[in-house]
Amino acid sequence: MKETAPALAGYDRPREHIDRGKMETVGYASETVGNDRKAMIYTPPGYAEDNVYNVLYLLHGIGGDEAEWYRHGDPQTILDNLYADGKLAPMVVVFPNGRAMPNDRAEGDLFDPDKIKAFETFEFDLLSDLIPYIESRYSVSTGRENRAIAGLSMGGGQSLNIGLKHLDRFAWIGAFSPAPNTKSPEQLVPNPEETSSGLKLLWLSCGDEDNLKPISDRTHAYLSEQQVPHIWFEESGGHDWPVWKNDLYHFSQLLFKDN
Repeated sequence: MKETAPALAGYDRPREHIDRGKMETVGYASETVGNDRKAMIYTPPGYAEDNVYNVLYLLHGIGGDEAEWYRHGDPQTILDNLYADGKLAPMVVVFPNGRAMPNDRAEGDLFDPDKIKAFETFEFDLLSDLIPYIESRYSVSTGRENRAIAGLSMGGGQSLNIGLKHLDRFAWIGAFSPAPNTKSPEQLVPNPEETSSGLKLLWLSCGDEDNLKPISDRTHAYLSEQQVPHIWFEESGGHDWPVWKNDLYHFSQLLFKDN
């Protein structure tokens, strides 16, 4: 278990006189869904095509879309500040829409079975459509050691479900307050030794007042019992943005480094 620690004061407030990354919205063709889909992309300060970057795919919750992190989580500010302090390995961050269906907007009954199913379908959209698009458009590494997946709530469950199933594609996995879409620990890690050898980092975190904490507790307990290396980060708070922003602050500093 990792000791609870808040991010440094001001970590999510814009600073003056520092270099800044760039946020943009892109469209990509999804054969999985059958139409064009949107994603937001953060390129770090000084991004240049003659350099090669790692990639983090950062997923949203059940009520969000590709812009949820941008609207509520200040990721560009958090990351810009960490780059200014020399605390991050260079990475491109991709914010997909994890609801892989023709109308992927967060509207109507968010728990409609078709919409829940679309979060499962995203696995194929990500692997077959979005990742190839990113690797064709941006100067990024294509090795598993250079690719991470993480997310909050529903996106945290997706990150565990997809990342642990595809360790040939992702060596760094993070789940912030994962939701009930998270598969059982036995399904996530059927072969603990194989999983352990394939991971660079497995991060699991949750607020101590979160009603969904039992999902994280059972996963952490199983990983510990099976001796699968992971970081368990229990922090103050509920199922909300102060927790997830704090998670991004800490998790991002561990990525793509030999810890």
